[in-house]
Amino acid sequence: MKRETARKKSKTAQLGYNEDHAKSGITAPLSDIETFPNQYKGYEITIEIPEYTAICPKTGLPDFGTITLHYMPDKECLELKSLKMYLHAYRNLGIFYENAVNRILYDVVKACQPVWARVTGTFAARGGLRSIIEAKYP
Repeated sequence: MKRETARKKSKTAQLGYNEDHAKSGITAPLSDIETFPNQYKGYEITIEIPEYTAICPKTGLPDFGTITLHYMPDKECLELKSLKMYLHAYRNLGIFYENAVNRILYDVVKACQPVWARVTGTFAARGGLRSIIEAKYP
């Protein structure tokens, strides 16, 4: 086990990534996502954010993508203007794709306690690779 951990650390070090890169942005303060009382039950909401941007914590270069939020509200619905302001805060935030998608899901669940939720990030190709990240609650 120690040998495997050492090998993983050496590969990470060779690429120049470190623990600070990995944790970047996941605890940064962001604006609250406001909600309003839900009046109905048993329906789904899909919100697509086609102009998501953030900063790669390693390279400092911008990342572009589309965030799709799909959820079933319980007692509260997400207020769209505050969601927009929350997501715009990522523009200046150094955060990896994986962390951003999971952080968005965490913050959405914290705000409105949905029956279920799914956040999908579809990110622009970089270096010939395109990433699609999905996180689900529960």
